[in-house]
Amino acid sequence: MQPIFDDQLILRHKHRALMAATPGISFLLDRAAEDLAERLSTVERRFAKAAALFSLTPAAGDAVLASGKAGELVRIETDQAFLGGGPGMVGSFGHIPLEPESIDLAVSLLSLHEANDLPGALIQIRRALRPDGLFLGAIAGGGTLAELRETLLVAETEIYGGASPRVAPFTDVRDAGALLQRAGFALPVADVEALTVRYDSMFTLMRDLRAMGAANALTARSRRPGSRRLFARAAELYGERFSDPDGRVRATFSIVWMSGWAPHASQQKPLKPGSAEVSLTKLLK
Repeated sequence: MQPIFDDQLILRHKHRALMAATPGISFLLDRAAEDLAERLSTVERRFAKAAALFSLTPAAGDAVLASGKAGELVRIETDQAFLGGGPGMVGSFGHIPLEPESIDLAVSLLSLHEANDLPGALIQIRRALRPDGLFLGAIAGGGTLAELRETLLVAETEIYGGASPRVAPFTDVRDAGALLQRAGFALPVADVEALTVRYDSMFTLMRDLRAMGAANALTARSRRPGSRRLFARAAELYGERFSDPDGRVRATFSIVWMSGWAPHASQQKPLKPGSAEVSLTKLLK
């Protein structure tokens, strides 16, 4: 399968973002960690061992431990540097270093959308969970950066007569639910929250994306550097199409949440077709 993302370039982008340590740049991760804590608070059970997967900062693990829902937690990152000198393991989306049925809870914040094989990563997570173990994950979903995608596409087509991919493809919420089911999770649920962030211009948005380590890492990206003319035209279009009355522009971030359980005999199962004891016709009467 042809990879969508350049894994080594993603790693370089994340390293550069880590070294820059731009104040306040983790606002999306922080928001996702708050949502994770809230979602865990509704789960009426405690997990013996949890794993925080590829979440770049301690925020996901801290949220799990602060919730009191896990007795032990291990962090797994794509590079030792992201562990910040703390304990943990290094792995990749293609090889998550967890033994089968070795954890009870797996969480991941805003990274799995960069996996070249998301179905494969979800299968690995499901296999690592003990029966009746829970997975909770957040990814950037369909609609994320739609404004930036549109304006760069239009500007590049105008200037060069064609366009190369500059914004990554993102998974739709319906597809996310189907992927959980395909990976073998029981009781799969996917929902989405759209966040609108306002910027002074398209250029301040792009600066934030670089500071997050989220610059273009598509394997099909153009190797030709974008010209000043291209970005100036894209910024002009962005302002025309997606600005508020005060002149600031909007950027959409759609956070898709996925949850699923490792199958267990105690879980609810749908009834077999034709097994109902009361017909729908009688109920409607």
